[in-house]
Amino acid sequence: MWGVVGDSSENPLAELWGLFKQDDDVSWQHKALCSQTDPEAFFPEKGGSTRDAKRVCAQCEVREQCLKWAIDHDERFGIWGGMSERERRRYKKEHRERA
Repeated sequence: MWGVVGDSSENPLAELWGLFKQDDDVSWQHKALCSQTDPEAFFPEKGGSTRDAKRVCAQCEVREQCLKWAIDHDERFGIWGGMSERERRRYKKEHRERA
């Protein structure tokens, strides 16, 4: 099994992918309920239902960390922290206007 994502000493692919900076804390991912369910629910086809994924997110103890990560990394696909990409764009816009 690989180490923590982003730790290139244990996961040589992390450095190649370039997805995570070395200082990204992704330890919350080990507690995420989505990691224990069907990933296809979190990446529905265009027009597909997001209901099942959002139901899982609503019960997840790391929902806030997940949403923050997706926003900080401009994640454009899938359900993260209980929000779709469109909902995350709206959230970012609303919070940018308040700042």
